[in-house]
Amino acid sequence: MTFPLSRLLARHINQALVASALFALVGAQSLAGQSQSTATDQYLARVKRILSHTPLIDGHNDLPWRIREDSIARGNVDAYDLRRRTPGHTDLDRLKAGMVGAQFWSVYTPGDWRDSGYARIQLEQIDIARRFIAKYPDRLALALSAADIRREFKAGKIASLLGLEGGHAIENSLGALRAYYDLGVRYMTLTHNVTLDWADAALDSAKHNGLTAFGDSVVREMNRLGMLVDLAHVSPATMSDALNVTQAPVIFSHSGARALVDVPRNVPDSILRRVTANGGIVMVPFVTSFVSPAVMRYDESTRPIITDLEKKYGKDTAAITREINLWKAAHPEPRATLSEVADQIDHVRKVAGVDHVGIGSDFDGITEVIQGLEDVSKFPALFAELARRGWSDDDLRKLAGENLLRVFSQAEAVARRLQASGRISELPRTRPANRLQ
Repeated sequence: MTFPLSRLLARHINQALVASALFALVGAQSLAGQSQSTATDQYLARVKRILSHTPLIDGHNDLPWRIREDSIARGNVDAYDLRRRTPGHTDLDRLKAGMVGAQFWSVYTPGDWRDSGYARIQLEQIDIARRFIAKYPDRLALALSAADIRREFKAGKIASLLGLEGGHAIENSLGALRAYYDLGVRYMTLTHNVTLDWADAALDSAKHNGLTAFGDSVVREMNRLGMLVDLAHVSPATMSDALNVTQAPVIFSHSGARALVDVPRNVPDSILRRVTANGGIVMVPFVTSFVSPAVMRYDESTRPIITDLEKKYGKDTAAITREINLWKAAHPEPRATLSEVADQIDHVRKVAGVDHVGIGSDFDGITEVIQGLEDVSKFPALFAELARRGWSDDDLRKLAGENLLRVFSQAEAVARRLQASGRISELPRTRPANRLQ
């Protein structure tokens, strides 16, 4: 069959027009992709300029416990070589890539290990942290003050501070608290997950409606020492009581916003507003269930299953683990995203103010990681996302480290004032009585 010439010409013209349109569409998509990539590169370049002059201070990294529990190293600092790629989230090369300027290393001890002796384990954790800091003097340096952070950052080293996670470690002794300060501890989380004789924890039953009289004394003595009061793991009532007592700004070393994800470990808006008045800081974590509503709901759905398995298998943890892993394989966990972490930071900024927000990753203390924030090398990506959202250079500097440096400096000023009085708390080591309500 033949076609008239006019029809053939029309057919070729139509084909040419379609081809041209397709080419234009592909070209536009390619240009859009290039434009987006260029914009991302611009945000990253801007962030890197900022972090080269302002120390990025992470409020919480559990590397000392990761070294202790490692299946090969077993607490051996030499065997867990930070100059190589480690199995965890942290090593020297990745810290450099992440532009970390200062790090609070958590010297955590479990709150439910009373029979093994809190003090011994606590001292061992401090020892692990101080040994790995000393092992890499060209890259890490022990820091005991805000001035130390600034000095070591200028020297190109990661200023390394110790944060004691859980007031159970003082065993109701202000003398022990003072001894830990002398060993380098610069913040103490009043509780971990276990309610103490003197303070209620967020994840345990409330016994005191906040702090007892002895708990008040712990906060006052921390103020006198210059040790930051960390409220990351405590109940809202304990948060409130501590804010009533403290004369220095408080920190939340790794807590999110409860208005976005309603888990007990996150901070209610009512407390966020009090943090503003106190001058403190909330350091947003990278814990998937704290920042992602979908992950939080998933975790809640697994709890009845775990309870049933514990009833079925008793203390056979291997069997329980096997069964829950099979269930999770059939019901994949949703992924928390970098954008959700940025949402948390934005919310704390909205409620408490840009002067009262920071970063507290909880790397090496978490098993599941945020998509886009898989290890310590990824911090700049989060700051680039905030830059994309319109954060100014000054705001990003505050988030990175200036807020924490201000809080630390103010706590040190309070300590100098209180120490000038010459009074030291001398309460007994025995179990404190509850404060009268």
